[in-house]
Amino acid sequence: MAIRLPDSTVIEDPDLLASYRRDESHVLGDLPRAVVKPRSAVALKALVTLAKDEGLGLVPRGAGTGKAGGCVPNGRSLVVDLGEWPGSIAVDHAGLSLTAPASASLKAVKESALAEGLFYPPDPNSWQLCGFGGSLATNAGGPNAGKYGMTRHWVLSVDALMADGAIHTFGIGSVKANAGPALAQLLVGSEGIFGLITGATVRVIPAPRAFLTLLLPVARWEDLLDLPSKLAEAGLQPSAFEFFDPAVLAELRAHGPEEARRLPGEALALLEFDDADCTGEAFLDRVVDALGPTATHLQAATDAAQRERLWAVRRMTSSFLKERHPKKVSEDITVPRSKLKAFFAGLEALKIPAVTYGHLGDGNLHVNLLAAGETAPAELEAQLMA
Repeated sequence: MAIRLPDSTVIEDPDLLASYRRDESHVLGDLPRAVVKPRSAVALKALVTLAKDEGLGLVPRGAGTGKAGGCVPNGRSLVVDLGEWPGSIAVDHAGLSLTAPASASLKAVKESALAEGLFYPPDPNSWQLCGFGGSLATNAGGPNAGKYGMTRHWVLSVDALMADGAIHTFGIGSVKANAGPALAQLLVGSEGIFGLITGATVRVIPAPRAFLTLLLPVARWEDLLDLPSKLAEAGLQPSAFEFFDPAVLAELRAHGPEEARRLPGEALALLEFDDADCTGEAFLDRVVDALGPTATHLQAATDAAQRERLWAVRRMTSSFLKERHPKKVSEDITVPRSKLKAFFAGLEALKIPAVTYGHLGDGNLHVNLLAAGETAPAELEAQLMA
């Protein structure tokens, strides 16, 4: 196979291929025929020809941090690992854009923008580990999505390998591009269905100059669910509104790191604002007024180090739960904010041990079913469908 695939690294050792059967979703796929790491357009052309000749599927893979099984091989397939794809990150100040190859890490993309005083908002929990290409293929969001939207809202153009073996560019790298359908948006979030993303140009904006990070413990869990709308009614839009339900907070207090064991309240929110005037006393007063009685125990991060410690607890929650409950099932779902109370009432009625945390700002919830490892699949399914 390597002879027919020039300018590529080809892995065919079954022992090495085994790790490519899964991502972070717990979905176990089939053993791929091979893993191919192409380094040029010529390599991709040869790869497509081979796949057609042999009847093999092409499964794109980034860093393997996804939780949707998008890079898990199925059937007779080749995994296309774009980790060796060439290219560098380029920032265009005049165009307020950034261009990067799929092989770049999202961390490098965000830091490259920040080094130029610019900001690329998408920040999935795995932003320090995931690939830029993978974040495009999955339309990644994150805590900032409530204010800044998903990855697709920042994409100007996409380069992608198509079925003809050539790399095509969709979009023109400009915000206003109204001639014809927005084909780039078909590729963002498609996880390789329509083509394999090799790079993209995205929008960037001037970086926020200030942050107000708040820890909000509440005595009644239900009160927390009303707060996003109360802030909106007051004309306030947090850049992040994260939450911990009582069950996950209890887990963190009992078994988490020292910083987590001191978390107060029955339930907890982590709010952040990045408005230009957010560090002023008048802005904080507006927030307190909007939150009403729930703001009694509101705490503000006093410096960058404390802000980072608070965010560190939030970002480690997923790995903490995975270590504590290795057989749990983690679902990443979105519920309209107006339906949140009904959703949690329904979840409680199922009587299935579960913990939930995530992005209250846009209704993106990380629901972890802890009983999955101990309950027979048929019984669990019956409970869910009842």
